[in-house]
Amino acid sequence: MELKNYAMSRTRGYLSHYEIDEITLPPVWAPIVEAAGNLSALLTTGRVRHWLEQLPEPDIADWAREAPEEEVRTAMVHMSFLVQAYVWGEADAPACLPANLARPMVAISDRLGQAPLLPYSGYVLDNWYRLDKSGPITLDNIAMHQNFLGGDDENWFVLIHVAIEAEAGVLLDNAAKLVTVSKDKNTAEATRLLTEMDEAWERIYAVFGRMTERCDPYIYFHRVRPYIHGWANNPALDGGLIYEGVEALGGKPQALRGQTGSQSSIVPAMDALFQVGHSDDPLKSFLDELHHYRPVEHRRFIEDLARHSTLRDFVAGSGDPALKAAFNACLEQSARFRTRHLEYAASYINKQAGSIAGNDPDVGTGGTPFMKYLKKHRDENRAQTV
Repeated sequence: MELKNYAMSRTRGYLSHYEIDEITLPPVWAPIVEAAGNLSALLTTGRVRHWLEQLPEPDIADWAREAPEEEVRTAMVHMSFLVQAYVWGEADAPACLPANLARPMVAISDRLGQAPLLPYSGYVLDNWYRLDKSGPITLDNIAMHQNFLGGDDENWFVLIHVAIEAEAGVLLDNAAKLVTVSKDKNTAEATRLLTEMDEAWERIYAVFGRMTERCDPYIYFHRVRPYIHGWANNPALDGGLIYEGVEALGGKPQALRGQTGSQSSIVPAMDALFQVGHSDDPLKSFLDELHHYRPVEHRRFIEDLARHSTLRDFVAGSGDPALKAAFNACLEQSARFRTRHLEYAASYINKQAGSIAGNDPDVGTGGTPFMKYLKKHRDENRAQTV
């Protein structure tokens, strides 16, 4: 396995190989790009739907089939933000998404093999750029390109994820190498790769720990989170959202999962490499469903890791204490990461939602209860040492 075969790299991991500020969409997209760039102002008027309904529908059928992937992914960022703003930008959610938004949204999502709403890839992986193009992908040198309301808290929340994804490139590259190294039974190289992964996890954890510096839990819950919900298991949408004018959907409501950090492919890739299993529960079913919301190449990477990894059996049968220690250290890092996620879920969502009448504090943006099962998955992860 090699990362280049999955449109990934050691320096960027799952992040886009291009930067969104360098991509120019063709003129047919101009009204969409202008509205997306002005989205904060449109939302502030309190009647964002009025403005978005005035947009001309871009004639993109041929373009969506033939355009370079970088352009299609960039269009996905802008369109999916407009779709989310249309649905959640006013007090009451609509039953339908108008055809001028629905048809182009479905056209580009079909091309990418993803669902027609904001995905993690559109929110994070493709929605960043470096301020200094000669500098690294670090928090002091990256910016969020497309916003909802904008501001420190929204930017920081996304950029923390971008910086984590950049650091995770080492994990993914070493994971691919460990597939071969395990089959070759190269104990020394496997130990080296796992030790390097443990060090990368420390960097990731340090970035994750900075979330509270500039993203306040109250602001996150009330000003950032509302726009990233999906259409599944949401009492504001009875059965989902209708995409007007999209013949293939037959006028039926679509119950789609919302953008969530659980769509990140880092931890699932580590579970696949380390052959970590989880017993059946609502969160496992939810995460299995979310797998299909990921970019196609990222899905294939996880699936190939799961299919080809023999790392656990190799380590268990090696009898080498240093290799076992390195393996278990990386396994503990995944559990530690899950613990921090659990802590943030408690402070940024559970605690905030609990103060609002009628809110279920355990339901995430993806539309599933999470607190109980995050703990369970963390404990299952930690229990599978060798």
